[in-house]
Amino acid sequence: MFFLNSIPILSRFRDIIIIPVFLAFGLGLMAQDPGAADSLINIYENRKLSYLEKLKVLNEILSNTNEINELRKYSDELIETAKLKDCTSYIFYGLFQKGNSYLDPGDYSRALEYYFQAGDYAKSKTNQGMLKITIGDVFSYTDYHSRAVEYYEDAIDFFREDDDSLNLAFALTNAGDEYMNSGKLEKAYTYFEESEKIFRELDQEFFIAIVTGNLGMLDALEGRNDEAEDKLREAIQMAEKYEQFHYLPIYLNTLSNMNLEAGRDSLALEFALMSLDIAKTYDFKDEISEANYKLAAIYEKQNRIPESYNHYKEHILYRDSVKNVAKAQEISGLRADYEISQKQAEVDLLSEQRKNQRLISILIAAISVMLGLFLFGFYRRNKFIKRTSSIIQKEKERAERLLLNILPEDTASELTRNGKVKAKKFDSVSILFADFERFTFKAENLAPEKLIKTLDYYFSHFDGIMEKYGIEKIKTIGDSYMAASGLPFPHEDHAHRMILAAFEMLDFVNETKEKKLFKNADFEVRIGINSGPVVAGVVGTKKFAYDIWGDAVNIAARMESHSEIGKVNVSENTYELIKEQFQCEYRGEVEVKNHRILKMYYVNQARQSYSQSTLETLTSENEL
Repeated sequence: MFFLNSIPILSRFRDIIIIPVFLAFGLGLMAQDPGAADSLINIYENRKLSYLEKLKVLNEILSNTNEINELRKYSDELIETAKLKDCTSYIFYGLFQKGNSYLDPGDYSRALEYYFQAGDYAKSKTNQGMLKITIGDVFSYTDYHSRAVEYYEDAIDFFREDDDSLNLAFALTNAGDEYMNSGKLEKAYTYFEESEKIFRELDQEFFIAIVTGNLGMLDALEGRNDEAEDKLREAIQMAEKYEQFHYLPIYLNTLSNMNLEAGRDSLALEFALMSLDIAKTYDFKDEISEANYKLAAIYEKQNRIPESYNHYKEHILYRDSVKNVAKAQEISGLRADYEISQKQAEVDLLSEQRKNQRLISILIAAISVMLGLFLFGFYRRNKFIKRTSSIIQKEKERAERLLLNILPEDTASELTRNGKVKAKKFDSVSILFADFERFTFKAENLAPEKLIKTLDYYFSHFDGIMEKYGIEKIKTIGDSYMAASGLPFPHEDHAHRMILAAFEMLDFVNETKEKKLFKNADFEVRIGINSGPVVAGVVGTKKFAYDIWGDAVNIAARMESHSEIGKVNVSENTYELIKEQFQCEYRGEVEVKNHRILKMYYVNQARQSYSQSTLETLTSENEL
């Protein structure tokens, strides 16, 4: 018999949910509309505009685009144009959006560089508060929690002064999370309660649910089980309503832990099984590991040793998978942490320099008034000013050189933080899941540096393939790669594009294996594809993340899990869209939860009528 300690409660609450800020600029920030962005770009590039019209069109382009290269190009255009007549509001917005373009791919060092520059042009309380909370988010991402708290508290002060209730609630929630992570539970509770009250006054139902879940987990941590259960059940209902399924295993595992400690083993078992079922359905690896661990503890308490042992093995399997990927992320982030600490030191230095410059200005003014009486003193003070200014200038130049020492860009992930973003439904898209066979086994035998290099090699090439066919990469989940064709810009041929991309992924993996570029790290991949409606939007358990939801996503994941190495397995939904262009092989049926039985097909090759010129047309259209 083996022994399991109960799951530490505190570990369950590191998943407290942070919610984003939505801020309205004086320049008219709107919800993003990529189609509008294309039209505006066409107007800017092809029409003769007045100076003010240029500023307005550039501002609207940045408000509507979510494409990294467009953000960088047109933010530079806006900054350069606005500086011609010192239009500070537009300069601020250009610098802020330039920072966002580096925040999305994870280049935090360069993002901070532009946010700090934007601070020099932030005149309104709203813009100042927005910068504070955004910089706080960067420090939170990189585990500089004390710095994050400082910026969140400053943002709270700005929003209180400006009577901006909604953004105040967002800042309070993020600050509460940081206090939670540092063990200051009483203060976290106070901040969560205040933000919940504001959201209720503003009738923000979804955000009420998030904060209610946070409060429920805090109640459980402090032993207030009745209150915790009521709040967690309310949060679960709202998460289901808004299809935010990632939160459900966390809440359910907390309920299981509470009931197990209270001696209600059957209820604890029921909640743990529900947590595991949802985590498996959506492939939340960390939550799968934790749910299996909880089930192992429950079954051991009931002396059901075989079941306990089986769940403990599953816990170890998923835990190791998560730890391997986490180790890769940790090593790749070491230099980023160093750069950010350097950046903050530079900001502190520049802040001190500005204080010195203000002091010098005051001294100059005083000496000017007393010029007739203190001529000799003025002369000595003037020499001091020149000497000090020279020192300040040299330090400023040194700081600017340090600011240029930045990290290279990471893989871009679709993420928007440009104000309030509404979820959007797409009636027909194609979703791809690709998974490396026996990844956990191979990763255990690789050094962390080699694991990072190998994963980066494969995923970077996959990204290039997706870009070639106009397909949106959604995310990587451990060793799994997820993409969607037909969004954010709908394409009638989304299924065709996805099949072509899948074939190219298989060819690339096979070529890599034949070349033997990575000793003992040549992965093999299986691919699954499904087509159907999804909802896309911006959410996150900690900060913003662009993601998609719907039954079509779950079916695509099932297609991948029932595929084989080197094969593209598609559902009958996708088959109906591609059967005229590709030769397919029927290979059986699979039962999907809450659905009818679905037929599956292997896609073998393009039909002869689907000529090479047709394939070239797809890629050339995307390049245009």
